[in-house]
Amino acid sequence: MSLPAAAQSAPEWTLVIHGGAGVLQRDKMTPEREAAARAGLDAALDAGSKVLAGGGSALDAVEAAIRVLEDDPNFNAGRGAVFTYEGTNELDASIMDGATRAAGAVAGVTRTRHPVSLARKVMEDSPHVMLAGKGADIFSAEKGLEQADPSWFATDERRQQLEKMKAKKTSWFDVDMKYGTVGAVAKDKAGHVAAATSTGGVTGKRWGRVGDSPIIGAGTYADDRGCAISATGSGEYFIREGVAHEICARVRFKGESLKTAADVVMGETKALGGSGGVIVTGPTGEMGWSFNTPGMYRGKASAGGKKVIAIYGDEE
Repeated sequence: MSLPAAAQSAPEWTLVIHGGAGVLQRDKMTPEREAAARAGLDAALDAGSKVLAGGGSALDAVEAAIRVLEDDPNFNAGRGAVFTYEGTNELDASIMDGATRAAGAVAGVTRTRHPVSLARKVMEDSPHVMLAGKGADIFSAEKGLEQADPSWFATDERRQQLEKMKAKKTSWFDVDMKYGTVGAVAKDKAGHVAAATSTGGVTGKRWGRVGDSPIIGAGTYADDRGCAISATGSGEYFIREGVAHEICARVRFKGESLKTAADVVMGETKALGGSGGVIVTGPTGEMGWSFNTPGMYRGKASAGGKKVIAIYGDEE
């Protein structure tokens, strides 16, 4: 039996990453910031691509890519995470295996250097899907994950953003309207997909607020029967739309292309009032993104394909 043309031409492996969406415009970006962001995306793509090219799993690849971005202060995850109203950094992350639909997530953690690795540990080494706050911090230490003093995550730029927000008494959280959440989706040589997302949330968040990033089906979803998705944006709306699962369901049950499904769901999210974007890949090897903001930090790579890194809406 001959394979369909799409399957015949599908790359052996694929990787798509994002570093957040929002008001990303050339006239508002310094050359230094743009160069640093592109370098960070490039390093993350290289880390994930190395895993996939060597025959590693999609799960290992998305974790590797995100760990790079969590250490890069240009993005709102790990080091460089935004501050809560009280002046602390609270980190959220999730990961999902498309082969088994196993998933792990953490919310409001404060001492784990790589929250995405803690989310994976929850998935693989606990009976639960999500742990939050102090309990998640305790679990992390018990499992031997690398710990960091809270000062590791703090940067002067993020502290200034909080002070600016407080001084202006702005009603919405993120003063710059840049959702610097990071994410990765991948397909490996075995045809399995995985997704992961990590974030510091939004500037000035209060009362233990949790967005879509650690919520399976909202900010992250992976299913070999459909696709893998990681989202970034105004989390409350992404939760209400169930963005990641909704895209996967359209692919699985309606047979839509990943791009079509992503565009439709992002349109519905915008109609609710939500801005942001998603990255997608699937067993067919299709890669893509969709965002309803001026730009999104993003990149993609595949076996035998050209590496693409982009920021603005008018780039590929």
